[in-house]
Amino acid sequence: MSKGVLYLIPTTIADGNAPEVLPPQIQNHLTEVDFFMVENIRTTRRFLSSLKIFKSIEYLELKELNKDTPDSEIQSFIKEILIGKTGAILSESGCPGIADPGSRAVLLAHKSDIKVIPLVGPSSIVLALMASGLNGQQFAFHGYLPINSNECAKKIIELEKESALKNQTQLFIETPYRNERIFLQLLKNLKTTTLLSIACDLTGPSEQIHTQSVAQWKAKKPVLEKSPMVFSFLAQT
Repeated sequence: MSKGVLYLIPTTIADGNAPEVLPPQIQNHLTEVDFFMVENIRTTRRFLSSLKIFKSIEYLELKELNKDTPDSEIQSFIKEILIGKTGAILSESGCPGIADPGSRAVLLAHKSDIKVIPLVGPSSIVLALMASGLNGQQFAFHGYLPINSNECAKKIIELEKESALKNQTQLFIETPYRNERIFLQLLKNLKTTTLLSIACDLTGPSEQIHTQSVAQWKAKKPVLEKSPMVFSFLAQT
């Protein structure tokens, strides 16, 4: 019996705009899938239902794959692909495997010599970098900054030094309710000449992307939306 394949299927990063941001071929591949590995079953059902391509979503096989899923359970998912089923990782937001626990299943698939097929879709990290005007040749993504204020300040200073040394754009994401707090930490701890970019609600109706020096941000602080945000900065030497 031949092995199945593993599709990596992006989802929207803003609500209700699937036709605008997801290529049509994604829907074709979705109907080929035997089972989905997803971070949140409830929100995935809502997303798949919104596409209106399934007769009933009640019969779709959704397997939970999050940061707490044990490797042994993920390996059991992979075994199903080994016996010929078509599996898919469906991201909670954006692209699977990028700031997403799906990377664990992808690695196990490679170890089992399963074909992995990534599909095109939106990534807030890539879109923010594209629109920032900062260095897209040399960059690093750091996930979330520390919650503790002192640790956060220390990390920002450390990343700014690395940015100056390597001419490297530093990117990270934040949850909507912490946007203001992180932004103020950046203004407090970055040098005034450092370029800071904020990208909010990417692909959504209130999308905003702005890049200025820290000095310019300090002169006129914005009112930040409580929407998913990507921050990036580049030290100027």
